[in-house]
Amino acid sequence: MDVVFKALADPFRRQLLDRLNRRDGQTLAELCERAQMTRFGVMKHLRVLEQAGLITTERAGREKKHYLNRVPIRRIHDRWVSRYTEPMAAALSRLKTALEEARPDTKLIFEIHIRTTPEKLWKAITDPEFTRQYFHGSAITTPLKVGGPYRSASADGTLLVDGEFVEIDPPRKLVHTWRVHWDPALRHELSKVSYLIEQHGDHCKLTVIHEVENAPLTAAQVKGGWPAILSSLKTLLETGKPLAGVAGA
Repeated sequence: MDVVFKALADPFRRQLLDRLNRRDGQTLAELCERAQMTRFGVMKHLRVLEQAGLITTERAGREKKHYLNRVPIRRIHDRWVSRYTEPMAAALSRLKTALEEARPDTKLIFEIHIRTTPEKLWKAITDPEFTRQYFHGSAITTPLKVGGPYRSASADGTLLVDGEFVEIDPPRKLVHTWRVHWDPALRHELSKVSYLIEQHGDHCKLTVIHEVENAPLTAAQVKGGWPAILSSLKTLLETGKPLAGVAGA
């Protein structure tokens, strides 16, 4: 977490995060607008944020788009907020709230590094025994089959999310569509979730991409939910215990 705190210490880097929070997926040229420094200076600050895991990038043709990664902020909140004095807790709480209350975007990208193997991470994402421990008690109830139905339900069988499996490539990639059932207001919105697993030495980088271009209400709900779920997944795989409040009953 040292690199995250160091990255957040600079006011211009916090400003860049604020701008991505307001509108995700901006290019370097867009982020340089109204910046009181050179293009090279902005690039240096973006590199620090990327190395800290606070932003992630994606190529779109000849352009490189930058996205806010909210997971490290959630990790700071879970690890430190309850342990320190009120002024620091209040400041981090305001930052957490600001990062979770952005307007709906077309794409949400979350990254987290976990000390595990691709095979164990794949199992944690797809095996009901694992998912019920960190994913609000939910689990996939249908076979993993491309073109087949995707259904996620609570322990009592209540349907929470449904959709269709689009791509299955264990232990590297899982893609399925996503339609919320826990809130009737969201049932008309269809979005798509992709899990990308990459091995880096003794750990894995998990990237979750939630495409919400036609699902603004869904985006508003899941924006703050995914960081908590991924943080709990990391804790479960590295310590054997999920975070309180995210695990199933």
